[in-house]
Amino acid sequence: MQTFPFRHHNPAGPAYRRGWVDEAVAAIEADQCRTADTHLIRLIVPALSGIDIYLKDESTHPTGSLKHRLARSLFLYALCNGHIREGTPVVEASSGSTAVSEAYFAQMIGVPFYAVMPRTTSAEKIAAIEHYGGNCHLIDDGRALYAEAAALAARLNGHYMDQFTFAERATDWRGNNNIAESIFTQLQGEPRPIPDWIVMGAGTGGTSATIGRYLRYRQYPTRLCVADVEHSAFFNCFRTQDRSHVCERPSLIEGVGRPRCEPSFVPGVVDRMMKIPDAATIAAMNVLSRRLRRAVGGSTGTNFLALCRLASEMRQANVSGSLVTLICDSGERYRQTYYEPEWLKGRGLDPAPFEAALSSFLTTGEPLTLDVDDVANPQIVASPEAS
Repeated sequence: MQTFPFRHHNPAGPAYRRGWVDEAVAAIEADQCRTADTHLIRLIVPALSGIDIYLKDESTHPTGSLKHRLARSLFLYALCNGHIREGTPVVEASSGSTAVSEAYFAQMIGVPFYAVMPRTTSAEKIAAIEHYGGNCHLIDDGRALYAEAAALAARLNGHYMDQFTFAERATDWRGNNNIAESIFTQLQGEPRPIPDWIVMGAGTGGTSATIGRYLRYRQYPTRLCVADVEHSAFFNCFRTQDRSHVCERPSLIEGVGRPRCEPSFVPGVVDRMMKIPDAATIAAMNVLSRRLRRAVGGSTGTNFLALCRLASEMRQANVSGSLVTLICDSGERYRQTYYEPEWLKGRGLDPAPFEAALSSFLTTGEPLTLDVDDVANPQIVASPEAS
């Protein structure tokens, strides 16, 4: 990985040198050129003949997750807007994959990076951030994450990256090799190249905003389903069209679900949402991992469970088509949590009933009957042709 000479924080403030900014942007762009597009895997399910399932494998990015795309976009956005200069400390509110990816890019261009995170963050995540030269700023109250990140950036005379606000605007949703354009390019040679649904979880909301906007911009009939998790504000925000909803409990599924409706979440481009119980997420993660013969992360289970419910509906309606969702990251990061029976037991999670139902559906094609909250966008009116 190309890196710049590391410069420690300068109390006098970051320097503006246009040549340095040009070099930093070039270094990040070069990283994208070196990185081949992620695979679009077709999951073969004989019991669902006529319904093609595709998995966009984002775990193969250099930092191992979907958040690599977001971190790259956030750094380019901040550099080109003059927020990051030579020596600018970068601060983010994240205890997960975004912080790992941002630490990678900060190291690449030679600026200090600080991740503000709860003290309960796993040792594995802290080690991954520190591996790329990042600093982990631990706090006791996770509810103060946003405020402390902004305050730390102010104390350091740095830049608060604020993924939850800027995710939806940092990515070029019209194309420019974003994830939506990549999916449709890779589907061009498939039997059903225009998917009926794309299924996506919501962490910042930025990726679902990119996909939903792209679908409308390109005038595709594909619909977007966002899968939310048990402890998250997004679903109620969407159902009521009220962004003031909050959730007091933090999400157990890393990378998705938030205690508030984040600024980057754009409900107007989402056609449908499902709220997936945590035990069902773990069950779907286990089932998909066995079928792929490799471990996937929890948020991928959330996506896959929602996709299977859509596939079941299509099957019952005798409709052919294709469905796409994401492998967000590898399950190797969660060996001590989601894949550990004692960890699940301690949190009252029993994935077994959901796992049996999902396995039966994928084996037989019989209807998948799971009690999941599910709502269509109340602002979307069906066209006369659909009635």
